[in-house]
Amino acid sequence: MNLLSSKDLSAATIKEIFKLSDKLKDDAKPLAKASPILALLFEKSSTRTRVSFESAMIQLGGHPVYIDTKTSQMSRGESLADTARVLSSYVDIIAARMYRDSDLDELAGHSSVPVINALTDLEHPCQALSDVYTIREEFGKVKGLKIAFVGDIAANTANSLMVTAAKMGARVSLVGPRGYEPNMDYVLYASRYETIETTDNLRDGLAGCDVVYTDTFISMGQESDAEKRRKLFAKYQLNEDVMGFANKGAKVMHCLPAHRGEEITSELLDGKRSIVWQQARNKMVVEKAIILYLLNERR
Repeated sequence: MNLLSSKDLSAATIKEIFKLSDKLKDDAKPLAKASPILALLFEKSSTRTRVSFESAMIQLGGHPVYIDTKTSQMSRGESLADTARVLSSYVDIIAARMYRDSDLDELAGHSSVPVINALTDLEHPCQALSDVYTIREEFGKVKGLKIAFVGDIAANTANSLMVTAAKMGARVSLVGPRGYEPNMDYVLYASRYETIETTDNLRDGLAGCDVVYTDTFISMGQESDAEKRRKLFAKYQLNEDVMGFANKGAKVMHCLPAHRGEEITSELLDGKRSIVWQQARNKMVVEKAIILYLLNERR
């Protein structure tokens, strides 16, 4: 079994991963198999995802091996298929952080071990799992809540979050500027499970929301469009005034890295409404659970 997309996971599987996460919170038992190895094949740069996966594997009693594609034989033309065949003969599981989802699919198609999507242009399923796990931890439930994603609602984080949250029974409001509409494939898919709303109006989009989530306005690979995006997205900055449109006890989330003063103010990021640092800490816990779940499924 692989984890390539949030669509791969049923609500029952998400609940199993969350139960494992609960157990691992206080009791990080090593894996039963002696010293399993995780390959981290990264085409995109990373801080939290790399370190959380490496730390997760070490704490579980395994070993991570980091591979930057720019310094691997892939940079000299070795195919993904050949890379997958060789890597999966050396390691027990692979986490890949890539640009194109088609490349991830090719890697998984030629790997004999489980492959985890550690971020692609279209998705960030591990992030979404840790986000929804954090919401469950904070509110004691997910079902019946309303989550607003504000800013670049076509981003990979928005795609994975809306699917995972909807499968767990939360309504999702996507709030962003016209001309930057969400990926309709993900909207239609998530709508099978719960209501997905889209608007360019902050007041309407945040009404009744329990969680307000944002991400950088300029994702990796969008640098050439940076100035245009900054101007267009400026009014979607999360700040104390904007949070007044949401429920009184609404919490703020951000998957980081944050560009303080752009998509969110420091006042909000570091304030009482923020569960951002709790969200960041939970990445490693949930990634441990994902690793355990996939390795156990393989056995």
